[in-house]
Amino acid sequence: MHFVDAKGILTASGGHTGMNIYRGCSHGCIYCDSRSKCYQFTHPFEDIEVKQNAPELLEKTLRSKKKRCMIGTGAMSDPYMHCEKELMLTRKCLEIISKYEFGLAIQTKSDLILRDIDILDEINRKAKCVVQMTLTTYDDELCSILEPNVCNTKRRIEVLEKMKEKGIPTVVWLTPILPFINDTEENVRAILNECVKVGVKGVIDFGMGLTLREGDREYFYDALDRNFPGVKQKYIEKYGNAYEIPSPNSRDLMRILRTVCSENGIMYKPDECFGYMYDLPERYEQISMFDLI
Repeated sequence: MHFVDAKGILTASGGHTGMNIYRGCSHGCIYCDSRSKCYQFTHPFEDIEVKQNAPELLEKTLRSKKKRCMIGTGAMSDPYMHCEKELMLTRKCLEIISKYEFGLAIQTKSDLILRDIDILDEINRKAKCVVQMTLTTYDDELCSILEPNVCNTKRRIEVLEKMKEKGIPTVVWLTPILPFINDTEENVRAILNECVKVGVKGVIDFGMGLTLREGDREYFYDALDRNFPGVKQKYIEKYGNAYEIPSPNSRDLMRILRTVCSENGIMYKPDECFGYMYDLPERYEQISMFDLI
């Protein structure tokens, strides 16, 4: 872990406003796209870069920002990785977002987010808060291999349930789905059933597969060699050096996703989910927990 003074904290991309307090991650997910060389890390991925002046930068920016908007965080680096427990920079930034009554769309795999549920609730009452949780496999033993340094899927589902009790809307990222590993009907149905139970607003998936680029691919293949003998060769033979790696079961799994979500009033088209997450109405009425049942 090393500390830097950043020049800015908010970025604009695709009409969305984003924030990354950290660079790198300690969760150890074997498929992480953020390891890709295209992101030009100048330090080891596990040597977390901490933007120590993030709260000051954020306050200065929001104080002068004329129009409120949703602020997204967690797309590149999890805001609740291990160092956040002591540094509390994410919490400090959430307090500032609440102070200036901006909205928040926050993505994580960690149950540490429950520490800040009081502020998330506050933001949701003042503006709008959407909590996004990544769920890839319902099998906790497999989860410990794919995502070794963060809480398991069952615990993440408990987090979603706690958010529901507070009336905080949630979205699940059902991705990545890894060919020959977790791309089964049993796995996808189990996760979707839990999404129905906890009343998520949307489920995001881009086609039941994953993406691999230089840097990410090598790390992923090393993990396959350690944990799934023979699977790397299947990837090489079927996909070569392709960027998009669709599951052979993609069509059937997407059909299940569409059916379950449609039958239960859950958004499943990515554009619709993103539109919901980043829309900050002039007057936002907090969702009642009864609306999520």
